[in-house]
Amino acid sequence: MVVRTSSSPSTPAESLEALRRTAPLTQCITNAVVTNFTANALLALGAAPAMCDIPGEAGLFAGIAGGVLVNLGTPTAEQRDAAREAVGAGTPWVLDPVAVGALPVRTALARDLLAARPSIIRGNASEILALAGAGVGGRGVDATDSPDDALEAARTLARATGATVAVSGEVDLIVDADRTARVTGGSVLLTRVTGGGCALGAAMAALSAVTTPFDAAITASAIWAIASERAASVSRGPGSFAVAFLDELAALEPIDLRSVDIRTERTGADGAGTAR
Repeated sequence: MVVRTSSSPSTPAESLEALRRTAPLTQCITNAVVTNFTANALLALGAAPAMCDIPGEAGLFAGIAGGVLVNLGTPTAEQRDAAREAVGAGTPWVLDPVAVGALPVRTALARDLLAARPSIIRGNASEILALAGAGVGGRGVDATDSPDDALEAARTLARATGATVAVSGEVDLIVDADRTARVTGGSVLLTRVTGGGCALGAAMAALSAVTTPFDAAITASAIWAIASERAASVSRGPGSFAVAFLDELAALEPIDLRSVDIRTERTGADGAGTAR
């Protein structure tokens, strides 16, 4: 496990450098639809993926991993037990509450897992609203709300759990108890391939091994923004985009992240923000 200190990387460029230098072992308890794409995205980025989701092993493995992803896309009984084991290991972990709200099994599980205090909660706006008890979820895995619709719900979740909450959308929102960051950019083609958002959660888990949850979420969102834009520029459609996106993750240099538009503001106790 990678130990983070007060001198941990704080900029996206520094965080990507640290990930590439250490190649953190990243455990993914994730859905069956996206395992291959998620593993390839982590490898392209520079992390070391492991899809260890068997009860009796998941908790042990989480103890040696640098970061853990718990994605509720296909929460079989075995995966539910494995997730409960893994989140008790003390390793930074990311909760991706896929399709919570309308579906009762995953919704109950997601709310139970919140008690284990995830480092990051990543979802679309409808999922974040539902997890906070302020909405009923989207249309399956698709959001029917905008990130700004979920801003107050994200702040509520962040204060209640101590987690950083990442709301994915046209402009990604990254929220903790007293800050809100907006990461602008990205290609709509990310929504046309299976696993774009799920792999983003895995990248946040990998980066959580080398930096703080807030900076990990910002860095992963910035990486996704620029890599997807570059991939879209050389793609004919979703199929070629998926391949190009992996290539762009691998080709991305830390200095490239300086071009991403990231704006952070402090949030007061009354919810008002002060731009920085």
